Amino acid sequence: MPSKKVPIRVHAILALFALAALLTSTHAAAQREILLHSFSGTDGAFPAAGLVFDRAGNLYGTTEDGGSYYGGSAFELSPPKTGNVWTEKVLHSMGSYSTDGSYSWAGVTFDSAGNLYGTTSSGGLYGGGTVFELMPTASGEWTEKILHNFNQNGIDGSYSVAGVIFDAAGNLYGTTAGGGPGGQGIVYSLIPTATGEWTENILYDFSGSDGSQPHGNLIMDASGNLYGTTGYGGSTACKGGCGTVFKLAGTTLTTLYSFSGRGDGNSPHDGLVMDASGNLYGTTTSGGFNVNSFCPQGCGVIFELSPGSGGSWTETVLHSLGAYLSDGYEPIGGLIFDAAGNLYGTAISDMKYGGGTVFELSPSASGKWSEKVLHHFGHHPYDGIIPSGYLVLDSSGNLYGTTALGGTSDNGTVFKITP
Repeated sequence: MPSKKVPIRVHAILALFALAALLTSTHAAAQREILLHSFSGTDGAFPAAGLVFDRAGNLYGTTEDGGSYYGGSAFELSPPKTGNVWTEKVLHSMGSYSTDGSYSWAGVTFDSAGNLYGTTSSGGLYGGGTVFELMPTASGEWTEKILHNFNQNGIDGSYSVAGVIFDAAGNLYGTTAGGGPGGQGIVYSLIPTATGEWTENILYDFSGSDGSQPHGNLIMDASGNLYGTTGYGGSTACKGGCGTVFKLAGTTLTTLYSFSGRGDGNSPHDGLVMDASGNLYGTTTSGGFNVNSFCPQGCGVIFELSPGSGGSWTETVLHSLGAYLSDGYEPIGGLIFDAAGNLYGTAISDMKYGGGTVFELSPSASGKWSEKVLHHFGHHPYDGIIPSGYLVLDSSGNLYGTTALGGTSDNGTVFKITP
């Protein structure tokens, strides 16, 4: 069965459905945003994850709902030769047959041959979700192959809301938010065999005290160690635990940091990014130093974890959200770096128009980081709202992402931001 606690990503977005009807039609002055696509529902709805580029500049992603079978979709957006209207193509509608996966909360990743890989949170042979591959054909269509069906048997994981990553040997790695012997989620690998099938290895089973419900994507260092977060577990200062950051070397897990739920943050619900020095960066959805009527448990933080001697790690809060009236709060998505070392991310709410923000964090020579809000969502009737996924940069420094709601049909959007 899926984990008993619904991920905060789901809670937050569902709670904000009501917000969409309350957004005003106030127009901002000059905006940096361009809407590339508004989902209609039949092509997909509720895109909750980030995007990925191919070498030709096409964007790929998933929607959690909608599509021909109401199980979500995987899509491609192709840029125009002129203008701003991109062309959408639905690569696969989830739930298209009885054992197909449904409801993809995660983005997709490419292999070297141009095939796409992703996960679904439910459906499949046992109802616990799937890992799938989408392969382009000579005719221009895409064919789906289920690589793994999560088995709700008390051993395997279930309810995957994270995507998958590759190692150099072509093996896949990911997490599930539920399942495992302790019911708190697992870390798994999928290894391809000579017959074309994939074999699952459960690398780690969370028990609660070491973390619970990993929701975000994993990252891998040059030595093959995995790093990630859990949304709950760890410190018992919060109900259900305040969440952790972990390292997995083989099958040995080390908790690098356990959040206290206070100024240091509470509940990280996406993955991490690592700089060249081995420092880790991420977000928490609540906690921090700013508490108000919008976020009584704290508005969330952007944090850095730095390795020290003897295996110790030190947390630094780079920015506590909700710091000023127009700041965003509740950052659910992860972070990305640009070439200059600036960080970019999203928050699903804000105190200006209510639809969330895209923000930039820039380091200074003194070691301090300053935040700049690049866009407030909900500034006009057809703008997107609730950006819950990570961003992606193009070679010109433009940012691309999705909003779970908003657009012409209120089924979500794909947007471009020019910093």
